[in-house]
Amino acid sequence: MENHKNLTLLPVEDSDIKQIEIWLNKDHVKKWFEIPEHNVYLNDWLAEVSKRNEEFSWINYFIVQLDGQPIGFALYYDCRDAKEEWYEIEAKGEMYSIDYLIGETFYIGKGYGKEMIRLLAEKIKQNSTAKSIIVQPDSKNHSSCGVLISNGFIFDKDKDYYILQI
Repeated sequence: MENHKNLTLLPVEDSDIKQIEIWLNKDHVKKWFEIPEHNVYLNDWLAEVSKRNEEFSWINYFIVQLDGQPIGFALYYDCRDAKEEWYEIEAKGEMYSIDYLIGETFYIGKGYGKEMIRLLAEKIKQNSTAKSIIVQPDSKNHSSCGVLISNGFIFDKDKDYYILQI
């Protein structure tokens, strides 16, 4: 079992953007983060991160580090601000969503994804009035679905997303 105690989430800095771009272009990430049929492209992700202090300031972006070494990227946001079509929400501050990736292949399958999600959920609990966290990974992304379940998320078949009640 790997030691996850030294896994930290640090706010993204301008100097991190090149690393995020490298990760987004890796095959094991690109297949889940570039989805042409939903008009989601890697350049969109990079544009958002680049404008994180401007029009995307409502999204909280993080570099995931292990013992000071960047290994991944994560974010969370209030679903009311995102105004996406895959969920319904009425009040601000009640429902949040997350995105996450491990960019460095060496760290895949060693429990770091599970810890990353746990840390994101803790940040949301500490910094908001959230009642739930929802996530809609690709159903074929079995690793992502598995780490959600191992963190207490439940798949809602009717709504087609994973939910964690807080």
